[in-house]
Amino acid sequence: MAILALHGGAGGDGPWRGLTDLDPRRLQCLENVLSLIGTKLQSGQLNALDAVTLAVEMMEDEELYNAGRGSVIAADGNVTMDASIMRGCDGAAGSVVNVKRIRHPIRAANLLLHQGWPVMLNSDAADIFAIKNGVEEVEQSWLITDLRKAQWQKWRDSKGRPGSTDEDDSAVLDHDIDLEIQDGMGTVGAVALDSQGRLAAATSTGGMTGKPDGRIGDTAIIGAGTWCDNDVAVSCTGVGEAFIRTCAAHEVSNQLQKLIICGQENPLLNAANNVLELVAPLEGRGGVIAISKQGEVVLPFQTMLMYRGYFNDGEIKTGIGAEEYDFPHPN
Repeated sequence: MAILALHGGAGGDGPWRGLTDLDPRRLQCLENVLSLIGTKLQSGQLNALDAVTLAVEMMEDEELYNAGRGSVIAADGNVTMDASIMRGCDGAAGSVVNVKRIRHPIRAANLLLHQGWPVMLNSDAADIFAIKNGVEEVEQSWLITDLRKAQWQKWRDSKGRPGSTDEDDSAVLDHDIDLEIQDGMGTVGAVALDSQGRLAAATSTGGMTGKPDGRIGDTAIIGAGTWCDNDVAVSCTGVGEAFIRTCAAHEVSNQLQKLIICGQENPLLNAANNVLELVAPLEGRGGVIAISKQGEVVLPFQTMLMYRGYFNDGEIKTGIGAEEYDFPHPN
């Protein structure tokens, strides 16, 4: 058995209105990652940890997702990125916060995991560590795309709250769509179960358009945006503050254990949905992807959409809106 699941962020309210002009490219990225990395995971060429690292790296290279190149722009006009990764068999973890000079934040987090100490590095120290250890250095001008510049300018002009233009594709397109408040969308994540029963999870983000200097969301925090133990691998997406306040990713594991003891059917799906219900009152609506050691894979969300997909023993599925019920769907 080999399973790889991905998300590219969740957000929005109301019914899904269908594909934007940019969505086919986002879906194609998911399909490419699932096909390439999933196949290698299934063949045993990659273990779970390597699979989630490479999967997230590929999504960091897709400029339409909010991670790596194409990350959203902070209030001060710069890109700052967060990433974290965790391995289930021994609880090893790594995290970087507010990096500005590297192509792949998730690779820096992976290096910290393998080094063993410290678990987390911040800002310049994290960039210096990553570059010294072989992570590709890039300029801010390479990280910033025309789409993100247009979204940032629209955020400034509208005096909106941080994140309010994160997924406004119309900012640089000829056609117009209604502007939705879609905080947290575009964050990327991966969870994997390999043929040896090993689990791993990884998450990467550029945060929110217009975020204040020094802001840290859930992505970099082990137990909030990312969690993995011997039973489950979890990556979250949504408004980070609510996921921090509920220790959301770790809480999926807690809920799972309780539901298994109670003999609950579909324990992982119910555990993930329970956690989404916890974050919702805190203005943290979003989504979760998770895989259990038994091979249950779930991708629930409570928003208008979540970019998502999975590879499960050769089967690949991707989707965006809640209407696609071939997926485990929202409650």
